[in-house]
Amino acid sequence: MKIKKLLSLLLSAALLMTPLAACGSGAPSASGSGTESGVGSSAAPDLSQDTEEVDTGDASLDDPRNQDQIGEKELLVVSFGTSYNDSRRLTIGAIETALAEAFPDWSVRRAFTSQIIIDRVRERDGVEIDNVKAALDRAVDNGVKTLVVQPTHLMDGLEYTDLVDELAQYTDAFEHIAVGAPLLTSDGDFQAVADAITQATAQYDDGDTAICFMGHGTEAESNRIYGEMQQVLEAAGHDRYYVGTVEAEPTLEDVLAGVKDSGAHRVVLQPLMIVAGDHANNDMAGDEEGSWKRAFQDAGYEVECVLKGLGELEAIQQLFAAHAQAAMDTLES
Repeated sequence: MKIKKLLSLLLSAALLMTPLAACGSGAPSASGSGTESGVGSSAAPDLSQDTEEVDTGDASLDDPRNQDQIGEKELLVVSFGTSYNDSRRLTIGAIETALAEAFPDWSVRRAFTSQIIIDRVRERDGVEIDNVKAALDRAVDNGVKTLVVQPTHLMDGLEYTDLVDELAQYTDAFEHIAVGAPLLTSDGDFQAVADAITQATAQYDDGDTAICFMGHGTEAESNRIYGEMQQVLEAAGHDRYYVGTVEAEPTLEDVLAGVKDSGAHRVVLQPLMIVAGDHANNDMAGDEEGSWKRAFQDAGYEVECVLKGLGELEAIQQLFAAHAQAAMDTLES
């Protein structure tokens, strides 16, 4: 039974990893995910030395979704996490709410993969967020029979693989178990995300403004998703849209060079991350030397920063719902 359910779990994940025929040489297979890190390399924690002094919002407005009385069908939403309370509620929380509305017969619960963030939120705000093990143990204790896990990672990387491996240890605990695909998995996903971000920023695309999206980046092979997203944007005629990363390629220098060649005089910066946390607030919009904002200002551009994570966009929320539905469908086939 365990071998059969393990194979079923791995098959559900494999079926959702559709090759990227038009965008490159296949789905990303190495490190990187999507929450804060683009959830990066091994997903650098969404914490800075300044978070104790920065007002990140009211944690009490966010639902940690760690209640019991789950029922027999649970949809567990797994995110890297963020310590920025408002962004957590507006992005991860909004995705969870959208999934709860899409699947009213399922109990939607939350788990974060970053223990550092979990500990930080507990110590600072007194809010307890489950890690993956705690969430799975809670599901077992509550008698869940069918479990679907939907990650909010950007890509199929090491963090996603780690999640599948952890779920495999619980195959005997549930009658049915499946895992959904990350955000950027198929060609259609790339196009849907490109459509979502260009529609959300259409008011800035006036012919004299460059719209630049900052991802996390990783040294691993999966970093190619950023270049693939740039290709999709260019193919659709969005010639003043640019994608770069904090820690890999395309670099800030690459984006600066592209903007210079475009002839734009104004720049809008926005994170290509599920949440607008530490990287967005500091590496992108910070006033310190080395931030994207400072670099563009020093280069003579008028700069506007939009601190809005991808998770705030309804189209992104619905794409995660579609991935969760596809995972549920594997249980019926």
